[in-house]
Amino acid sequence: MSTNKIVISCCLACFLGACSSAKTNEWFVSHNGNMPSEERIAEISEGDSQSKVLQVLGAPSTVVSFDKNTWIYMSSDIKRVAFFAPEEVNRDVLTIRFNDEGEVISLSRLGKEDGENVKISQDETEAPGQEPGFFRKYFGGVGQYNPFGGVGGSNSSI
Repeated sequence: MSTNKIVISCCLACFLGACSSAKTNEWFVSHNGNMPSEERIAEISEGDSQSKVLQVLGAPSTVVSFDKNTWIYMSSDIKRVAFFAPEEVNRDVLTIRFNDEGEVISLSRLGKEDGENVKISQDETEAPGQEPGFFRKYFGGVGQYNPFGGVGGSNSSI
């Protein structure tokens, strides 16, 4: 048997072996986020304090901007293969709401199946005042002589 046939056979065997393995798909999946384990989440119940939640679950992924009494823990698994668009394989979101005294009033879990696709609008909002007026447009550069052509009077090519 020639050397070329042996090399081609080995390459073909490696290629087919790599394609058939179920573990191969795990190589392309990255885990993002901060989701505590199920055991730790089970330790939290209504009436617990923010300090206990912080001690048991750790710092939240985010705190809602307009409502500092809502903490969110989230994680997702993203599959990235070569030049293809990334695909979200799994998503897990835990929302904990506190009352004004800092006690847990609700816990809720959401997954990828609970999400909705949001259509992005192509409409544009007009922002008046962003266009330069007549005088600024045609006379705005008067008196700003720059003999060297650079910004602020310096020439970067010298």
